[in-house]
Amino acid sequence: MQADEMLFFDAHQEGLPLYLRLREEILESLPDARIEVKKTQISFKNRHLFAAVSFLPVRRAADRPKPCITLTLGLPARLDSPRVDAALEPYPGRWTHHITLGDPREIDEELMGWIRDAAAFSNAKR
Repeated sequence: MQADEMLFFDAHQEGLPLYLRLREEILESLPDARIEVKKTQISFKNRHLFAAVSFLPVRRAADRPKPCITLTLGLPARLDSPRVDAALEPYPGRWTHHITLGDPREIDEELMGWIRDAAAFSNAKR
């Protein structure tokens, strides 16, 4: 893990185990993925960004698990799942999905399928 990834979790240490599990699964499934750390998110990229981890509060505080991280994915269609906290279509044919993760068991095959779909969608862009 990179030093800047550790710094990103400096004020949110409780979310680090969730991130580490997600990171491991993403890099195992998509070994060519690159990680870029910014001030407000950690991005996973191939040709373009396909997933991001942040602390974006997409649920009311009372409804958020503790600890939690927010996973954001870009997909060509809206996911119809209760696991998706928010979905927006910033422009036609691109849906941004926010998913709150609070338990390592939520990093399952369904979620990894969505991440692989987001990576394929990102990689297909011009």
